[in-house]
Amino acid sequence: MSSNKYPLSLSQPAYSATQVLQNEAVVAKKLNITLQELMERAGAAAFKHILQCWPKINAILVVCGKGNNGGDGFVIARLAHLAGIDVKVLLLNDHSAQGNARLAYQALQDAGVKIIKQKKHDPQQVIADFSGELIVDAIFGIGFHGQLNNDMKQLIDTINQHDAKKLSIDIPSGLLANTGQVQSIAVIADVTITFIVLKLGLLTAMAANYIGELFLDDLNIGQDFIANVNHQEIIYSQGSDDLPQLTQRLPTSHKGNIGLLLAIGGNIGMPGAIRLSGEAALRCGAALVAISCYQYNQALVFNGRPEMMLAATTAEALAGSNVLHKAKVFLIGPGLGRDDWAEQMFDLAISQNKPCIIDADALHFLSNTNSYNSLRVLTPHPKEAAELLGCTVANIEANRFEAVKKIAKKYGGICVLKGAGSLISNGQQVWLNPTGNAGMASGGMGDVLSGVIAALLLQMPDAFKAVRLACYIHGAAADRIADKKGQRGILASDLFTELQYLVNEY
Repeated sequence: MSSNKYPLSLSQPAYSATQVLQNEAVVAKKLNITLQELMERAGAAAFKHILQCWPKINAILVVCGKGNNGGDGFVIARLAHLAGIDVKVLLLNDHSAQGNARLAYQALQDAGVKIIKQKKHDPQQVIADFSGELIVDAIFGIGFHGQLNNDMKQLIDTINQHDAKKLSIDIPSGLLANTGQVQSIAVIADVTITFIVLKLGLLTAMAANYIGELFLDDLNIGQDFIANVNHQEIIYSQGSDDLPQLTQRLPTSHKGNIGLLLAIGGNIGMPGAIRLSGEAALRCGAALVAISCYQYNQALVFNGRPEMMLAATTAEALAGSNVLHKAKVFLIGPGLGRDDWAEQMFDLAISQNKPCIIDADALHFLSNTNSYNSLRVLTPHPKEAAELLGCTVANIEANRFEAVKKIAKKYGGICVLKGAGSLISNGQQVWLNPTGNAGMASGGMGDVLSGVIAALLLQMPDAFKAVRLACYIHGAAADRIADKKGQRGILASDLFTELQYLVNEY
């Protein structure tokens, strides 16, 4: 069996914990595999991965709960003991094991592994006294959905404070496998190895803070699981090897074939936002970009980028202009503001029955309407998403998958819910985007994304594919910079050179 580092090179379906828990036994039974054998496979895969990550390891502490996740930990501990590694098992309940984990526990005892039971020892002290290299988190699996008691919170905090590396089995304990949320605290893993298929909660929301490096081992039943588990609303994680592709330009292509983008924004004091969007669009293949901004910002937007066109600066003048009628794609929102000028520009933009990216302050105006158009692309962050749905940010983060679909269904078109593990939905399908890093937490990154999306909408006939590719290369550009220079200090404009490379790569 092999473990594949995530992001995987091929797009993968991702499943809720509920889907996995309800179907893994059914699929295993069809393959004449017992759940006990599946547990052995999981433990063996995890132990093999430990040896790959830490080939000279001498001592391991395996912290086990009472369920099947703990059973995986028992198998890991037994195999480590048989391989001559100093291993201890900390058992966090007084009843040894339950269900399929019982046989694994019996095998652990028969092998002579040292078992430390909670009823006789203080678990926090056992962890604090551990002097080895690795703590294996096998406390809660993907079925965890409740609240941690105070003792468990303190125990997980003790694990997190320990100097040893941490490996989480299937999911870091405390992280919700359906949503990626953490109610109070979760294990901060250096490595997480998950089994059979990807789980939704590993890929979005708060997951990035806890999973470390993510690996998938399908235990040789992953493809059968995917083939046998039908679900109407598919959620996929994008891979680099099968992304949507831009069509090759013909030698006779000219700027009229590609078309004009009209980008509207840049109110008083905010010229940079619409400039970033416009330049990102140019770098990603938009042939013509016209900027309509506040009158006194025109020189700032145009300065140093003579390829940028300037459009009328009021809604009334813009409405009668050739630029408005020739534009194939509209973009409104970056630096738009919320005054009367901004609202008039917004009303004009959404009255056009053409593809339109709606971002930033334009989303505020949209939230106050019942407007619906299947040609638009919305790019909210969680606060903007909450405004669009009339709820709280906590409601959005509690189930990002449902939120992104609801926004697309309510307002039409495609929604990109930004954040770690950005989500892209047309109201039916949801795609997870795996690229990007914490260095993108700086001003202007969203403005650049809206420009990339606009450019690809000009060049690709399938809007959903265009948005998916735009999100991927936007994050990948920042990842390439981080690999070379580190995450801190990345500017939104730094992405331009990498974006030009990537848009030609795909």
